[in-house]
Amino acid sequence: MLLEGKTAIIYGGSGAIGSATAGVFAREGARVHVVGQTEERLRRTAEAIEARGGSAAYAVVDAFDADAVRAHADAVAADDGHIDIAMNVVGVPHVQGVPLADLPVEDFLLPVERYARTNVVTAKAVAGHMQARRSGVILTISAPGSQLPGIGHLGNAAACGAVEAFSRVLAGELGPDGVRVVCLRPHAIPESIATSHLGAVFTSAAARVGTDAPGWLAGLAEHGTLLGRLPTLEDVAEYAAFVASDRARAMTGAIANLTCGALVD
Repeated sequence: MLLEGKTAIIYGGSGAIGSATAGVFAREGARVHVVGQTEERLRRTAEAIEARGGSAAYAVVDAFDADAVRAHADAVAADDGHIDIAMNVVGVPHVQGVPLADLPVEDFLLPVERYARTNVVTAKAVAGHMQARRSGVILTISAPGSQLPGIGHLGNAAACGAVEAFSRVLAGELGPDGVRVVCLRPHAIPESIATSHLGAVFTSAAARVGTDAPGWLAGLAEHGTLLGRLPTLEDVAEYAAFVASDRARAMTGAIANLTCGALVD
């Protein structure tokens, strides 16, 4: 098992990527703490893991509230003895599909401020515990909008750029203490439409070009990726488990390209 004996916290753990990753982490031997704001979904995620023989707990915590996140992380470290992995996949509903001329400044700034805030808050809460043991992995998540020019995703692009820069620089700060930081950059995930805030985002982007979200995503896969497909939740979750494991212990400060070839490094 890749993660046997490890303790992981997944912020946004009841969302599409978060719940998929929690399941894989648990399958690979980790005790998983799923954190979010929707108790029913968190409970279902934890119960599904335990029904498959895994170890999971859940907590309703606002991942933008520094005091609440710190208190939860401290409790996990006290109860389990350590925090080995922290992954932030918190989603922020935001506007896409609106060009600069029609984009309110507040709509541009919302994803930038919110994504930056939650990543700083969660990293601060877990980093000290990891540094004390000179071991740990912090995972963040981005999107190809940080590198792709286009119309209507200025706020998302700036937010993703901020998360990626934060991840690189944090890796430099924490590296001497044995803590790794890796940012995962998947593309749009069709499976997430039904259970994520991205359903509304994709619908808005699709309407701008006269189609619906499934049609927009199909075109994105066929014409915008080298593999002719978009990543799946399984793709992201399995990679997250690998990069969080000791098999990837030489990797830090990296932006993992999971875009199926939408971007070429």
